[in-house]
Amino acid sequence: MYARTRGFTLVELLVVIAVIGILIALLLPAVQAAREAARRSQCTNRLKQIGLGLHMYHDTHKTLPPGWMAFDPGTGRAHWFGEPGWGWAARILPFMEQTAAYDHLVHLDLPITHGANDEARLLPIPIFRCPSDVGERTFLLEGGGPYLGTGGGFSPVELATGNYLGMFGTGDFHDLCDPASPEYNGCDGAGTLILHRGFRFADVADGLSQTLIVGERSSKWAPSTWLGVVTGGAHAPARICAVALFPPNSEEEEEHYTHNFSSFHPAGTNFLRADGSALLIAETIETSVYHALATRRGGEVVGEY
Repeated sequence: MYARTRGFTLVELLVVIAVIGILIALLLPAVQAAREAARRSQCTNRLKQIGLGLHMYHDTHKTLPPGWMAFDPGTGRAHWFGEPGWGWAARILPFMEQTAAYDHLVHLDLPITHGANDEARLLPIPIFRCPSDVGERTFLLEGGGPYLGTGGGFSPVELATGNYLGMFGTGDFHDLCDPASPEYNGCDGAGTLILHRGFRFADVADGLSQTLIVGERSSKWAPSTWLGVVTGGAHAPARICAVALFPPNSEEEEEHYTHNFSSFHPAGTNFLRADGSALLIAETIETSVYHALATRRGGEVVGEY
């Protein structure tokens, strides 16, 4: 007699495939959640490194860097869309192990669009990027703001992307920075990184642990840069600093997400406190608490958040 060999029936095979498919479907979300948790942790660490860079800058210069430096070339006065436009992130490069780029590629005395800054303008710096952001390494900045350059008008310019924005405060750029606005106050949103002024830690009257200094913005709606302000560019000051007028990830109106903080993290948006620590803020934070954290000298009592 011959021994009968037993194989799988078609039904059994289909059942096994179905079970494997169910197990994979159950496992994938857990794997993705673990990966996102790792990316969020890496994002937090990068913010802390930025915090160390800001503290080292303060130790050296006795102030924080200004949010950005820009002058109207026609009048020589400070102007939110002026030149050269370099922002706070470029000024801390020597304290972020980017001394070579700072010394050889970045020319702070020349506009960002000057030919001498061509290489720096496209330089991706990993520490200024959130690992959870899927955006491109560079983006094309279109025109849309006051152009203060000499002749020729605005031409679209490619800029290196960055995900970490300085805290301008709770005031709107257009209201506080436009000299034609009745609310113009010299471009001070009451935050820690604003036009031209570099604050001492002693100026942060609300306390370093109760004041936000840097936060995230995703490239989903409004790509940003570590470079600074390009005169004539659309939302150019909001590419280097951001406004905490609305809770993170607010998308109701264009001004909300082009000037706001945001992230791809499901649980919220990462921020850096002035004391160098990082925290995650959910979209459900009370607006009054968020505003208190976003200003340097409001005098508010910040409770649990």
